[in-house]
Amino acid sequence: MTQPLVGKHILIVEDEYVFRSLLDTYLTSLGAETRLAADGVEALEQMDSRRTDLVICDIAMPRMNGLALVEEIRNAGDQTPILVISATENMSDIARALRLGVQDVLLKPIKDLNRLRETVFACLYPGVYNSRVEEEERLFQDWDALVSDPGAAAKLLMQLQPPVQQTIAGCKINYRQLVSADTPGLVLDIAPLSDNDLAFYCLDVTRAGDNGVLAALLLRALFNGLLQEQLAHQHQRLPELGALLKQVNQLLRQANLPGQFPLLVGYYHSTLKNLILVSAGLNATLNTAEHQIQVSNGVPLGTLGSTHLNQISHPCSTWQCQIWGTGGRLRLMLSTE
Repeated sequence: MTQPLVGKHILIVEDEYVFRSLLDTYLTSLGAETRLAADGVEALEQMDSRRTDLVICDIAMPRMNGLALVEEIRNAGDQTPILVISATENMSDIARALRLGVQDVLLKPIKDLNRLRETVFACLYPGVYNSRVEEEERLFQDWDALVSDPGAAAKLLMQLQPPVQQTIAGCKINYRQLVSADTPGLVLDIAPLSDNDLAFYCLDVTRAGDNGVLAALLLRALFNGLLQEQLAHQHQRLPELGALLKQVNQLLRQANLPGQFPLLVGYYHSTLKNLILVSAGLNATLNTAEHQIQVSNGVPLGTLGSTHLNQISHPCSTWQCQIWGTGGRLRLMLSTE
């Protein structure tokens, strides 16, 4: 029997003994060296002491669940591939796992071991096996359901708001928001791009009816990939966010989402200590230790077929950005100290 996983070290994090044993037996038969943990705390201890090529983890576990484990691993700058296998039917848990940077999510019970094998291969050998097509298919299946149920879409969007305080890319970030507790207004998303940089955006979803929420979900799914692609294809280290917003504007039109979408996008490099901001229709003021800068708000996305935007670039290690529009008011704060 061929053993394609010879030399690969896989950590299985699962509190259910029978399923943990099944994974252990199957992956060992493929040649992998496996280690077992019953929860996230044990998993972190094992990762500190041994090389790990792939983490397979459940979501619901005692002491430290799978989402907390993934967040701990990624916040430490560890990009070890992670495969989540869970019985959850909570779409927000799956969406959060994907947002935290896991390679894929499989749902229990697993009836096809060939599917498990192909997914493990895709995690370990991304250049050869690529599960991106399956992820896109799942996105579009979910998209159809969300388009037909605006209430579910709004509920999901509220669940996906980032924590009010977190540390990413070497920066302490927190925000305060004045919006309605029941309906989305200003929607914020923040995510690391690497150990040294992060990106964020704020979208006012109140000026396009149900399309505002759908636009926010679409942006959440695609924004990081669009920015990573732009960074990979340019020689300078700092991105041109105006070009990125033009691309988002085109995507909204291609998705047949008419309306006005006021949007502010930011990028911060924690090593260069440089902040870039560009706004398409949202009011914003940047405060640093030495300066207060009014951000030119321009016109909302969706208003015109093309956009003409001016970005500001400012060196700072600590800053606050006040953002406001018809959907409410938000203050975003960052410090590298």
